[in-house]
Amino acid sequence: MNRRRQIGGRAHIERLKAANESYQRVGQTISDNQLEQLQSQLDTFRANLETFARLHRKDIQKDPVFRMHFQKMCANIGVDPLASSKGYWGELLGVGDFYYELGIQIIDVCLATRALNGGLMELSEVRRRVEKMRGIRASNKADSANASSTSSSSKWASITSSSNKDKDTSMEITEDDMLRSIKTLAPLGSGFQVLQIGDKKMVSSVPRELNRDQSVILALVQDTNGHVNKDLVQERLGWEGGRIKTALDTLLEDNLMWIDQQAEPHEYWVPGFFEPEEDDIYATTASA
Repeated sequence: MNRRRQIGGRAHIERLKAANESYQRVGQTISDNQLEQLQSQLDTFRANLETFARLHRKDIQKDPVFRMHFQKMCANIGVDPLASSKGYWGELLGVGDFYYELGIQIIDVCLATRALNGGLMELSEVRRRVEKMRGIRASNKADSANASSTSSSSKWASITSSSNKDKDTSMEITEDDMLRSIKTLAPLGSGFQVLQIGDKKMVSSVPRELNRDQSVILALVQDTNGHVNKDLVQERLGWEGGRIKTALDTLLEDNLMWIDQQAEPHEYWVPGFFEPEEDDIYATTASA
């Protein structure tokens, strides 16, 4: 009797084992079929994307909004057609080195103004200066040598002007283009990054890490017409004198602030928040 139960129990276990193996084979087959279908769909999508890129090549090159949406659509399937001049996509679209050229111009702007702002500049202002640079080069190719001589970093200007002789450097750029381009500068290891300080995106062009107190004061400056004093910081933030002095002194040491010692109490200004109409200040400092 016990032997029959043992035989029956073993047979039941073997049937369960066989059923489980069968389920696994069926599941694997379904998974393989689904992966095959997915791969087929991706191949079809890439083929359609290639056709789309050919048909709308000029729009991708000239229209910044269209380019941004195209880039996002490509990112969904792991394709980065604008990041490199090498490879199939770079040749197809003709804008493969777009971000690298834009990155060199961003470097040019940041180096030219670093002595003034300590390497911290509002993204919108960097963009404005880059657009101005690209417009001048597009409309005054004959005077490019004179334009580049006014920059403190003329070697970068000469690189971009020589590489863009046959290209339309006046192509409009967006904030998204700026952000993507700055990401391509990361391998240089020179500290180029975008920092969110308060409501503003700031381009940092030197290797640094802002501590919390520095970031809070820079955010406060945005709401106080570009400058603060110790009394204002104490009133708004409730900090003690030593903490305020340490934060302001480190910002001064990093050249992220100027101090107006003629004002009473002393005022601390952030040149990175200067308005565009103060462009002459940048130009004077850069050419000095």
